[in-house]
Amino acid sequence: MAIISSNVGDNDFSLQKKELRLVDSKIISEEKRNNNLNLARPVTLQEFIGQEKLKSSLKIAIDASIYRKEPLEHILLYGQPGLGKTTLAFLIAHEMNTKCRIATAPAIERPRDIVGLLLGLKEGEVLFIDEIHRLNRLTEELLYSAMEDFRLDLTMGANRGARCRTINLPKFTLIGATTKLASISPPLRDRFGISQKIEVYTNDELKQIIINFARLINLNLDDEASYNLAEMSRGTPRIALRLLRRVRDYAQVVNETNFISINLLTKALNSYQIDKKGLDSLDRQYLSFLNLNNIPTGLDSIAAGLGEDSSMIEFVIEPYLIQIGFLIRTHRGRLLTDLAKKYIDSENANF
Repeated sequence: MAIISSNVGDNDFSLQKKELRLVDSKIISEEKRNNNLNLARPVTLQEFIGQEKLKSSLKIAIDASIYRKEPLEHILLYGQPGLGKTTLAFLIAHEMNTKCRIATAPAIERPRDIVGLLLGLKEGEVLFIDEIHRLNRLTEELLYSAMEDFRLDLTMGANRGARCRTINLPKFTLIGATTKLASISPPLRDRFGISQKIEVYTNDELKQIIINFARLINLNLDDEASYNLAEMSRGTPRIALRLLRRVRDYAQVVNETNFISINLLTKALNSYQIDKKGLDSLDRQYLSFLNLNNIPTGLDSIAAGLGEDSSMIEFVIEPYLIQIGFLIRTHRGRLLTDLAKKYIDSENANF
């Protein structure tokens, strides 16, 4: 049972507006037509490109929930950044014909914040918490009974003035998103009825995402350019669309055109120091540092050598290098593979 500070009134559980967004699934399509910022978001689950197995599982769960006229089970989505966890939360709410309330775990600083958020929910609504692994312990404990029994068990005040209170909640669906599944405590993780990993995208899926978005922003890519851009996108739609925007900037300013050929794409990405594997200058510095050492090297030594934070290296640079087979982590340190050394030595790597 969570303890709420005695200086909090019974009705003083409101969140600041900056900590919460309310999204009505019925107006997403209207926003998409009128707001360029939302152009890249699909409106329905069917429009969502990729993740076919995940979409199939979610569709069955959604249809079963609608058939039984019950709220959808709580859902945990995990995977690397930029794969569409937030977008899927919108689409799940849309399929359930309900609203989606959105918060990020770092913004839920105090127990009263999550209480205010839960009390603001209506029957059947979706609550989406991004970076859910960053919830503090007291906030997380409040979620246990809310998720299992749809109630809040609170102790108000302290010492002799303490009193217990149980607040019934409307039945809702919690969707949690995380990039660090192992950082979520087992009691919280076990309360999610559906747990799904979002995989990286294939080049063909990314190519289709790129073509769709290019059409919406009035760009024309030839087939080779769109596929090459997909190959450089690290299996991540967010990176693909970011690169496409930078290529658009280069094409419109330098070449005064909306047509992207393979030659123009190469020139544009070279100007941003991005090579054919999607590696940027910091990735190449990392590989060059290990290549010069030619021995297993510890993370702290690499961070010192590059002048970068070790956490940034571990969680931003290394995952993709491991994914493409360029890096091995051993008990003695980081070590380049032969594939990475060949790539470094090749003329097209632009080292």
